[in-house]
Amino acid sequence: MSVPVVALGIKGVTDPALEGLVGKVQYFTLGQISKPIAAFKAAGVRRAVMVGKVQHASLFGGVLPDLRAVRVLSSLKDKRTDTILRAVADEFGKDGIELLSSATFLSHLLVTEGPLTRRRPSADELRDIRLGWGAAKAVAGCDIGQTVVVGQGAVVAVEAMEGTDAAILRARDLSRSHGQKAVLTVVKVAKPRQDLRFDIPVLGLDTLKVCAEAGVSALAVEAGTSIIFDKEEFLRRADEQKLVILGVPAAGPEPS
Repeated sequence: MSVPVVALGIKGVTDPALEGLVGKVQYFTLGQISKPIAAFKAAGVRRAVMVGKVQHASLFGGVLPDLRAVRVLSSLKDKRTDTILRAVADEFGKDGIELLSSATFLSHLLVTEGPLTRRRPSADELRDIRLGWGAAKAVAGCDIGQTVVVGQGAVVAVEAMEGTDAAILRARDLSRSHGQKAVLTVVKVAKPRQDLRFDIPVLGLDTLKVCAEAGVSALAVEAGTSIIFDKEEFLRRADEQKLVILGVPAAGPEPS
């Protein structure tokens, strides 16, 4: 069955290639709320899915809020990612547009529990995964970031606004600043109350390149709430890199 898709994009953020996959893309400026809602209503849309990524750091420039967005932003208690996106979702809901989970059509890309690559984690990598898991859950609970990079039994870098890839490269630079070759483990988790309507942990081929460049030997990801784009190709390349990809259950890794 063919289903027509109404797509809304953000100028300067949305990949123009989307235009070849849907009937029409309407573009809006980052910070607008009223016009996207009006466009959906005009098209008869009652359910929508958010996909893609907007850097949280864009709060410091590039946002041109309309009057409705100004009212929403001025009412917020803080400017954390969850706070902003939940408020935007509520605005769409007020006009009868329900936001579905971002994984609605991507269940086949969800991370499953257990090893996803041929190589299994070593004892040292498991030690760093356990350490990173506790640290990442603590940071994610404060809505700071969801990724922690660990090396040789120490937390080297914690993700904030810069994103996962930048945090990994920062960990590489810190490790090499003492003349040592980085051997790093990356742990990526979900927040305690992850709202999958607008915020789902994602890995892609670009992250694999960063891991290779940074000397990452293992990547542990929370299963069931994270997705891997281009999953088959991602895991094939990970095997070529001899990179461990481990899906960790929500309860956390097994104790040593």
